[in-house]
Amino acid sequence: MDQPKTILLNHKQAMQRINRIAYQIYEDNASEKELIVAGILSSGYEVAKLLSEVLQEITPFKIHLLEVKLDKHSQVASAIKLSLESSLLPGKSIVLVDDVLNSGKTMMYALKPFLESDIKKIRTVVLVDRNHRRYPIAADYVGLSLATTMQEHVTVEFGNQEINAFLS
Repeated sequence: MDQPKTILLNHKQAMQRINRIAYQIYEDNASEKELIVAGILSSGYEVAKLLSEVLQEITPFKIHLLEVKLDKHSQVASAIKLSLESSLLPGKSIVLVDDVLNSGKTMMYALKPFLESDIKKIRTVVLVDRNHRRYPIAADYVGLSLATTMQEHVTVEFGNQEINAFLS
């Protein structure tokens, strides 16, 4: 039997949060000429796509959208792949995006390829922060922060050109 879902953010609310985050990122990077927005596959990349679209509309600088591919269940054993040559990272400002921040493990491992390059700075974005840290990770920009029980599950779903966040 499926768990009942409670909507945390409907499409309109999620887009309002993404827009607000985009303006905060613009303010933090106003002197940049370009910015790399890196989304953790798969849902984090979808959030990153929406965020980069807003940034392209409101900022004068070039936005590069990047996929971060990693195995969320076996981060140590598998390689992390970027959809951009790592030689293009030095000197750049990076915004790493995921949909939900739970323990911090995925975000921690996703930072690794950026830490191996001489980047200018890195900031983290999550649409929903559950506040269940096991790793020393904090999001710089958060759409919604909430306390949940360990038994509850937060999902961000994409469909019919809409984004919705649910608690089950």
